[in-house]
Amino acid sequence: MTDEPHIRFYAGAPLTTPAGHRLGTICVMDREPRALAPEHAAALQALARQVMAQLELRRLRSEGLIADQELKSLLDVNIAVGRHLERDQLFGAIAACLRNVLETDRFGIELPIAGNRLQGHILASSGAAPRPTQPTVLPAEGTVCEWVVGKRRWFVVPSRDDIREDFPVTFDQMQRNAMESLCALPLTTGERCLGALFFMAARQGAYQDLRRGSFDQIAGAVAVALDHCLAHEEVRRLRDRLQAENLYLQDEIQTQHNFSEIVGNSPALIDALARVERVAPTDTTVLILGETGAGKELFARAVHGRSRRTDRPLVKVNCGAIAPGLIESELFGHVKGAFTGAVDKRVGRFEVANGGTILLDEIGEMPLDAQVKLLRVLQEQEYEPVGSSRTVRVDVRVIASTNRDLEEAVRAGVFRLDLLYRLNVFPIEVPPLRARSSDIPLLVGMFLDALTRKLGKPLHGFTARAMERLIAYDWPGNVRELSNVVERAAILATGPLLDLDDSGVGGPHTRRKSREISPRAEVLAIQSEPRSEREIIEAALAESRGRVAGPSGAAAKLRIPPSTLEHRIKALKIRKGQYKFR
Repeated sequence: MTDEPHIRFYAGAPLTTPAGHRLGTICVMDREPRALAPEHAAALQALARQVMAQLELRRLRSEGLIADQELKSLLDVNIAVGRHLERDQLFGAIAACLRNVLETDRFGIELPIAGNRLQGHILASSGAAPRPTQPTVLPAEGTVCEWVVGKRRWFVVPSRDDIREDFPVTFDQMQRNAMESLCALPLTTGERCLGALFFMAARQGAYQDLRRGSFDQIAGAVAVALDHCLAHEEVRRLRDRLQAENLYLQDEIQTQHNFSEIVGNSPALIDALARVERVAPTDTTVLILGETGAGKELFARAVHGRSRRTDRPLVKVNCGAIAPGLIESELFGHVKGAFTGAVDKRVGRFEVANGGTILLDEIGEMPLDAQVKLLRVLQEQEYEPVGSSRTVRVDVRVIASTNRDLEEAVRAGVFRLDLLYRLNVFPIEVPPLRARSSDIPLLVGMFLDALTRKLGKPLHGFTARAMERLIAYDWPGNVRELSNVVERAAILATGPLLDLDDSGVGGPHTRRKSREISPRAEVLAIQSEPRSEREIIEAALAESRGRVAGPSGAAAKLRIPPSTLEHRIKALKIRKGQYKFR
């Protein structure tokens, strides 16, 4: 009974709960030997019952206070569900609710993210005041939270040494932060497990006697709040992306292109278009090379238009027109406060192009630091917005274009060799206009057709002499320069027949030597040889059985827009119906 050698008398009565569990003994001891009278034994037993009743009352009061605190926390979490949809605000409210619910020195939420990783949000540390969450990214393998999310079960450990072998990543985190005990709960809503709620304490065995029923309810409320928050973030992300797409498309609509289609049937152009047809159905990165104004963007649009991504946007970025300090923000976006002037979040062009194609025009002008980030996107299809640790994964086909010699840029140290290897998977060289001079009459016809509608006056074509000068010119500005020359001539023309002024093309320093007039030069020289164009059009109509549009129509055979051909048929009074049954 006791180790005291002078005790001669001992009498005890058990302290037993109403459920029959013995908690201890109430006893009477004396140094003098004596007998225990029946009335004294009855009194001792009555005293034991009174003491047990008081202990039970105190236990019930304590449990009641704990239950009240848990219910209050559950109510606070449910209120937070309705009040907060922003992640930092929601997590801050959850931290304020749970901080006093149980013993904890460190607690937070871990969410599975792409790449078999976990994004942890530390809600509070010991003695810390409420503050924004501190996101960290860890590999999922070797963590308790991965096990909790996968099994959808609680995990309680009294000492970190117990998880050293099975969960080394979590062990390292606990050892680094001097934590001993761990409790992790699954955040489950419906059929999904969104993540895990974890508590850590510096004391061993802190969570051995945790009341699981009420904490299951708290975890359920946190899961509902988190589900609403993640849904709100997804809606906001889609809204921001839609707004960015709309702004981009509005810019595209407002942008005036000098030419709208690839026109011509010269061998050099046909060869280049054959490469477009070959690579378009794949997701291969394409590098389009060509001189300024040759039509690199049109080739990029042709690749995108014939790919499986044609129903998603083709997003164009002119790398040479963006300040070096802003190009990363333009491509990858930024978060609010990422730098001076970043007053709001910005969605980058890569996210706008997700699921579609991005055209990096003038890629040779991209700064070296941005080239490093672009290289990662090409390799991993992921990046971090400026000022953020959040990884964004995208599915984007990259088309790059340039008029520079990138190999020379590599030798000059202004372009990365590894990036050139990544971009130069399938190069397409757009032929300059001087290499496809037989297409000039067709291009002129297309421009004149558009200018007739734009200027509101009839434009039938150039004189034979003017057409000869157009074909003999070297066109350093390529198709864009040709478009400008034709528009200038159309504005200066006083009648339906166009000529070139003295400041135009074909001067002594720009003509090529020993050039013959191409047969196509006579197509639009309608004053001297009006039958030449008629014969070409009639031959195409006869071959296509009077059909103008479509892949086997006369317009496709002449490689000119159907609207242009219809305009010329009407101007020449050709009856296309007579060719239907030939």
